[in-house]
Amino acid sequence: MDILNSLFYFIVAIGILVSFHEFGHFWVARKVGVKVLRFSIGFGKVLWLHQSSPESTEYVISAIPLGGYVKMVDEREGEVKPEDLPYAFNRQPLWARTAIVAAGPIFNLILAVFFFWCVFIIGETGMRPVVAAPEPGTLAAQAGFEEGDEILSVNNETTPTWTEAISQVFEQTMTGAKKLEFEVKNNEGFEVERIVLLPEGAIEDTKSFYNKMGLKPWSPTIPPVIGKLLPNGAAAEAGLQSGDILLQADDEKIDDWMQWVNYVQARPGQPIKLLIERDGVRLNVTVTPKEITTKDGRTIGRIGASVKIPEQLIESLRVSYSLDPIQAIPKAFEKTWFYSISTLEMMGKMLIGKASVQNLSGPISIAQYAGESAEMGLVPFLKYLALISVSLGILNLLPIPVLDGGHLLFFAIEAVKGNPVSEKVQIFFQQLGLLMLLSLMMLAMFLDVERLFQ
Repeated sequence: MDILNSLFYFIVAIGILVSFHEFGHFWVARKVGVKVLRFSIGFGKVLWLHQSSPESTEYVISAIPLGGYVKMVDEREGEVKPEDLPYAFNRQPLWARTAIVAAGPIFNLILAVFFFWCVFIIGETGMRPVVAAPEPGTLAAQAGFEEGDEILSVNNETTPTWTEAISQVFEQTMTGAKKLEFEVKNNEGFEVERIVLLPEGAIEDTKSFYNKMGLKPWSPTIPPVIGKLLPNGAAAEAGLQSGDILLQADDEKIDDWMQWVNYVQARPGQPIKLLIERDGVRLNVTVTPKEITTKDGRTIGRIGASVKIPEQLIESLRVSYSLDPIQAIPKAFEKTWFYSISTLEMMGKMLIGKASVQNLSGPISIAQYAGESAEMGLVPFLKYLALISVSLGILNLLPIPVLDGGHLLFFAIEAVKGNPVSEKVQIFFQQLGLLMLLSLMMLAMFLDVERLFQ
């Protein structure tokens, strides 16, 4: 079901983003007087076709939903009827051809602005940005962060939730900030400043930067009460139930949930004698944690049970915020601009070896993110759509032949030299560009499969 869920939302996402991208090409082509023969969502076998008259545009949905295309009248692609020659793409002035090609990526960026705008006006519910005690030696520890500090702003940007706080940390760092000025409220209720000085080349990949920064969410002491159970987990097989209170493990008193988690993880495959309380009655239960291998190769124990978090604790940490439609407009543009620049910077760093290729995501990862974000709700899914739309727009603007940016590069050369680049040269570089893209896709697929097995 998870696979089907991810596949469904992946197709929905790609369908929306590709449709809008191709609509950009289509709309501008029609506006500048180019005749469009076919507007297709997807490739391959035609599943649905609509054409109001023999001379009008065919609207098509095809079997492979991983792209689309707009087919225009063009003498380079076949014979054109004499009456259609004035409407051929290749006969249009340079500015018109440039506008048509650039429209697809630009429409993706416009769509990203719209999605971010929706996110801001719908609003989000998140956890207050309260930090845990930072590990010694991390940037947060050096800046004087203490357990319980609540982040109010980062470089004067308000951060109402943990997600916003961490996003601002990454955004400010990616845009070249030399230091991060945090306004925080400490345990005594006073507002103080914490300054993090960023080292050169702070971000190589997101995971290492997160660990180097040392900002992690505060975890309150949670009573050891069983919440949800996995159907085939060790806890369910041992007869544990939701609401059971854990009192002792092998005669050791259990005071909080994290103590219990650490106890279980340290005992893979070893029977644990539990004393629990259920509906006021004390019971003895034996549970044997199943062996799980982590990504870093460690073997830990797991029983397949989550904690039941008290509702009042959740409410004390929960915060909601939103913007009015007018305030949300500049914020949406700022977000789109930031992620556009960040995408380019990350691509550049990967190209020169200053960032890990692990930052690449292939279709499997993108599909997984689609399913996960959709399960989390409308706002996370809209954020996902916005980010993928930015990536699609920026990727297509790269000066690689076969992409829109490659065509724009040829047009730029044409503007300088006064006549089009020869068809032979274009074909050669398009083949080279195709080889580059296929190599990149194969690397992304390899990384996806590697993550899947991990």
